[in-house]
Amino acid sequence: MTTFAEARRRSDRTTVYLLLLPALLPVLVLSVVPLLRGIYLGFTDARAGRDVDTSFTGIENYRELAGDDLFWSAFRIGLVWAFGVTILQFVLALGLALLLDQPLRGRGFARVMALVPWAMPPVIVGIMWRLVYHPDAGLLNEVLYRTGAEGLRHNWLGDFNTALPAVILVGVWAGMPQTTIVLLAGLQGVPRELHEAAAVDGASAWQRFRSVTIPNLMPVIIAITSLDFIWNFNSFGLVYVLTAGGPGGRTMLPMLFAYEEAFRYGNYGYAAALGNVMVVIIVALLALYLRRRLREANA
Repeated sequence: MTTFAEARRRSDRTTVYLLLLPALLPVLVLSVVPLLRGIYLGFTDARAGRDVDTSFTGIENYRELAGDDLFWSAFRIGLVWAFGVTILQFVLALGLALLLDQPLRGRGFARVMALVPWAMPPVIVGIMWRLVYHPDAGLLNEVLYRTGAEGLRHNWLGDFNTALPAVILVGVWAGMPQTTIVLLAGLQGVPRELHEAAAVDGASAWQRFRSVTIPNLMPVIIAITSLDFIWNFNSFGLVYVLTAGGPGGRTMLPMLFAYEEAFRYGNYGYAAALGNVMVVIIVALLALYLRRRLREANA
């Protein structure tokens, strides 16, 4: 026989599920269903076009992917891009966060201005920096010309040797604000008493930074650098607007490669297989991150 308390709990659970449904439905329709559809397409020979027969091919796409030199080139470039942007973002963001943590005049305004690149859509950032890098009328070459360094003027995005570093610089500029804000929040959580005690013991600023700030900030550093790496490795829009993977594939990131296969060549099945591989890599990175976090939490 159902008691009143059990019926009340059952009613409360139903109410909770109904309240969560409006939030879960978009996630299910826009994320889960496309993900499952993409996983399925990765095992087929799906192609663009009407009335095109699609058949199940098993792991054939993945075999082809394993021997695709263009994919492995894109994968290596993606790693260089992700590591380069993540490391530079962290180093510069940490320095800026330390500066913004000081009691300086105009600190509030500086913190707001530091968020400006983060508030700009990637497409706008890409267009703006394309204008900066323009070989004839770009701001960078104009500054070099006016400062007497005309010999350094260059087609930054069109040269094999400078395209990837130039794009990495833009990625750092665009992503550094979010890293800065997270590190700044972490710095404000470090107890001031520890710094004061270390100063009383005669520790220098560098010794306090190394022995007090970094150990207390380490959980935040692990979290933001892990997430930055995943976001950067999965990047698409910014690099697509800047170079579309050129010149000669020197900035062809994995997601750009998948986009080209799907919407330029119409190889939906092959592109889906590539996307599935990227999902596995990202899930593996997330698993390593969560494992590290759980170990720290249980220590």
